Amino acid sequence: MLWFREGLRQSLKTLTPQEELSSSSELSPGRPAPTALEDAELGAVCPTHALREHEGLMEIDYARCIQCRLCHQRTPGMNWEGGYHWARMKSPPLPSPFRHSLQVRVIDAGDCGACLNEIHQLASPVYSLHRFGIAFTPTPREADVLVVTGPVTVSMKGALEEAFKAMPEPKRVMAVGTCALSGGIFSSSFTVTGPVGQAIPVDIEIPGCPPPPLAILDGFRLIMGVRSKYPIKEG
Repeated sequence: MLWFREGLRQSLKTLTPQEELSSSSELSPGRPAPTALEDAELGAVCPTHALREHEGLMEIDYARCIQCRLCHQRTPGMNWEGGYHWARMKSPPLPSPFRHSLQVRVIDAGDCGACLNEIHQLASPVYSLHRFGIAFTPTPREADVLVVTGPVTVSMKGALEEAFKAMPEPKRVMAVGTCALSGGIFSSSFTVTGPVGQAIPVDIEIPGCPPPPLAILDGFRLIMGVRSKYPIKEG
């Protein structure tokens, strides 16, 4: 309960949805936004080849973007957007009984620690994921959602597949972070088998390196159907 006492001492307040929207500039690092093409060489500055030219625009493959800001710092550079509604849904939300109760199992498939740290922040007084009925469980046999971070390493591929098989239906898989979506900067490593989607089906993707806690929390709310106004994007 040390974190609880520390929160009382610092007078930390849990964010309301309205405050989340107004405070996102301080709680989100932002990310590059599509920009009218002025520099044909702009895409060359991206270390992960996330920039691509399309019909006069420089667009971003967010599954590869690590938000290094090199493209933004170049003159002229990429536009930069705030916010945190980054989740990309590939499956429908869970049925209505899950709107107020969600059991989550987190698996580190090869994470550097950054995405895991953002997930841990969700249990802090500021974000308080428990207010939505979301709780972490130590076993996939009780999990409704499997959250996977990091690229899938050779040693973790089998364990990840077994965890997915052990989950009861209906179930959803959330891939969190650039490495989980594309392998990120570790994609060429001999210890990595590939992104999460190559090992198990992925229902929702949260891009970012790492994504801020609000983006991950918003992903949970989409899975629960609380954010149903955001359309499902075909993968």
